[in-house]
Amino acid sequence: MQDVNQVLVALRAATMGETAAPYGLIEAAAIALVDGRIAWIGAEAELPTDYADLPKTDLGNRLVTPALIDCHTHVVHGGNRAAEFELRLNGASYEEVARAGGGIVSTVAATRAASVDALIAQALPRVDAMLAEGVSTIEVKSGYGLDRETELNMLRAARALPQHRPIRVVTSFLGAHAIPAEYSDRPDAYITDVCIPTLRAAHQEGLVDAVDGFCEGIAFSPDQIALVFDVAQEMGLPVKLHAEQLSNLGGAQLAARYGALSADHIEYLDQDGVEALAAAGTVATILPGAFYTLRETQAPPIAALRAAGVPMALATDCNPGSAPMTSLLLTMNMGCTLFRMTPEEALRGVTSHAARALGLTDCGTLAVGQRADLAIWDVSHPAELAYRIGFNPLHDRIFGGSQ
Repeated sequence: MQDVNQVLVALRAATMGETAAPYGLIEAAAIALVDGRIAWIGAEAELPTDYADLPKTDLGNRLVTPALIDCHTHVVHGGNRAAEFELRLNGASYEEVARAGGGIVSTVAATRAASVDALIAQALPRVDAMLAEGVSTIEVKSGYGLDRETELNMLRAARALPQHRPIRVVTSFLGAHAIPAEYSDRPDAYITDVCIPTLRAAHQEGLVDAVDGFCEGIAFSPDQIALVFDVAQEMGLPVKLHAEQLSNLGGAQLAARYGALSADHIEYLDQDGVEALAAAGTVATILPGAFYTLRETQAPPIAALRAAGVPMALATDCNPGSAPMTSLLLTMNMGCTLFRMTPEEALRGVTSHAARALGLTDCGTLAVGQRADLAIWDVSHPAELAYRIGFNPLHDRIFGGSQ
């Protein structure tokens, strides 16, 4: 990619800012990019003379949006779970598969056996698929090691991805993802003897941006997650949580009490949980890929979240078991079709609200001072991004001003 200071002209800009115009849309717009940032944006007719000497790129009235952000992925892992996919189609539920030794734990052996280089090599094709759809930023979780060295190796692999591709990576420590076989009857001991010491080691090595957990009957209780979150708070790390995916254990309210960046999945979220998220300013991250793959029927309470003003993000949940997908465009369509989100909510869900779910303030919108992370689309209206199925209209992608 090559750094280019330039002015993009003859475009329509979906800024995704908080304006009266749907999508924050500016017609007949121009965007000045200088030193990897947006230096100016507005109507082309009002372009300041300060930028008259910059080269101009005519975009032929194409749509420009913030580059997309995938705010919940497990893109670094070993192996796959195609056999488990087949089991579920033969009648086993996700919970039954997990309790029989499948699910998250079934990926652990392959991940433990992989070197950092192998984990990177396996992740890159998935990252490439995301880049091809205009993604600039991804969150990557650990959680398939469930021992000290493998958890650290997953985070090391995630941190190394930008050395191989033009992508920004935010890491989440997810040691409290599942109970490993060697601690099957001692979940409290796993938290105190493995998870928390590994979190401290990962933080000391500079590998952690946030701390996550899986609060569910097949994983960890709110009290067990709270032990991990207490340590995260002690270290000044923000938290997020897999909550209310298969049942309602009050995980979202726990997340809200800790001021979590996001509560994710939330199919079984109740009104008390909705109100807790709203009061805490916590983002609800919606993951329709897992809902679709697991053939769930309990949809997240989108209307209640909307009514309470809870910001909603969308993400692929890219993982080897419940959401083996890499397409944010398909995720947007699923959010609309399965959950009745609007196309504007879907686009905000993979731009401005996704940035908020990661605690990022320099991306997700088109505004002066933001990173020049842009997606340029061959569409006439922003709703087309959520409308089409299996069609990628990306024309170009600009990452930090480079293309």
